[in-house]
Amino acid sequence: MEGFITPEGHTGFLAKKLFDNMGTIQWGAVAYIEKNGGGPQGNHTHSDNHIFIVVEGEAEVITGAESHIVQKDEMFFVNGMIPHSIWNHGNQPLKVIKISVARE
Repeated sequence: MEGFITPEGHTGFLAKKLFDNMGTIQWGAVAYIEKNGGGPQGNHTHSDNHIFIVVEGEAEVITGAESHIVQKDEMFFVNGMIPHSIWNHGNQPLKVIKISVARE
């Protein structure tokens, strides 16, 4: 399990730090995205930023003209002012935790 460590004083415990301070948390949600599902169509922008954490599956996050593949146990930060969307083009359902943070 790449990137995981056992903190001092722990047994049978693996942890992987996903992010540090990235702004004030506004809200959070969990999303289940079916194969070939996602959105929004045509991308969108807004004033808050996102932290996407993939719990199961593999996400494709589109930011502007770029495509980013985010694997299980990885995170991806999205600047809300850049047109973006998230998609599941993998072979299994995608489970993502989305944390919305205020722009600084």
